[in-house]
Amino acid sequence: MTNRKTGNGRACYIVYRVLPFLLFTFLALPVTAEAASPLPSIARLDSGDMVFRQYLLDVEASRRLLFSSRQNTPVDLASSLTIYSYTPGDGEGLLGIAARCSVPYATIASLNRFSNIEDLASGKVLLLPSVPGIFIPETPGSDLERLITSARVETSILLSIPWEGGMGRFRFIPGDDFSPTERVFFLNRGFRFPLRNFQLTSPYGPRVNPVTGRAGMHQGLDLAAPEGTEVYAVRNGRVVDLGEDPVFGKFIIIGHENNMLSLYGHLSSIDTNLNRDVQSGSLIGRVGSTGQSTGPHLHFELRQNGQSRDPARMLGLFRGNTGR
Repeated sequence: MTNRKTGNGRACYIVYRVLPFLLFTFLALPVTAEAASPLPSIARLDSGDMVFRQYLLDVEASRRLLFSSRQNTPVDLASSLTIYSYTPGDGEGLLGIAARCSVPYATIASLNRFSNIEDLASGKVLLLPSVPGIFIPETPGSDLERLITSARVETSILLSIPWEGGMGRFRFIPGDDFSPTERVFFLNRGFRFPLRNFQLTSPYGPRVNPVTGRAGMHQGLDLAAPEGTEVYAVRNGRVVDLGEDPVFGKFIIIGHENNMLSLYGHLSSIDTNLNRDVQSGSLIGRVGSTGQSTGPHLHFELRQNGQSRDPARMLGLFRGNTGR
């Protein structure tokens, strides 16, 4: 049974238990810019807006609950969760909104399912939760969501929240935030993984070449995956070189902004053309074992201004992700 109480210009929804999780139920119309929202609506992010003042009180109360005692359980924290809606105007950014709301930008981004910092759109309803934490959708849809899902085993609470014309189901971890890898991935607009699933078998740095037995510098990452696995462009760009090389085998090089190049080696096939413009996530080839290779894998490099860069350090894409 779900009870609803109103007061002080906001709506509070009492939760009911669905074992083994809690389910927050909001009986409402779709949350869209065109339809009336069932959630308390903030008109302006300033003290003159009564609903915004109440939202800040809710945030402060949840923070006290979050940090006052280690005895608080996820159920205790989630029971104080309220969701508000706000429609950003021109020129408003996620970091500024998060700062004014006194919540981490990761909390807002994960609930609204942003894949990068530029996903915030003027005129589109934004959901603002009152409890800091990470919202994980039941079915991850982006690389960032898959990364977040794979990295967390903490106890979470199942929520059902009005989301884009229906009810979105999320796992909620109160008090959680983006990891350093997730943060870098989120802030680096347009980047994605070159493979959906892989095993990191050789990182960037000094190593003994497994084919020649000679010590040297490994200027990329070796990502093991089955033969024929799809390989994707990691960022928007243009194919500036491709072909076959004695070391890299079948390879592709894509040029990106800021004098950056990405290289994809040991491919079994090349599924793009020279001078073609590609988008982040475009299929460009398939994993193979051509050139100097001991088994199917992708050799992936990033170069900037002619110098190789460690993708794990530069992009934060693969740190802590050796078993995806």
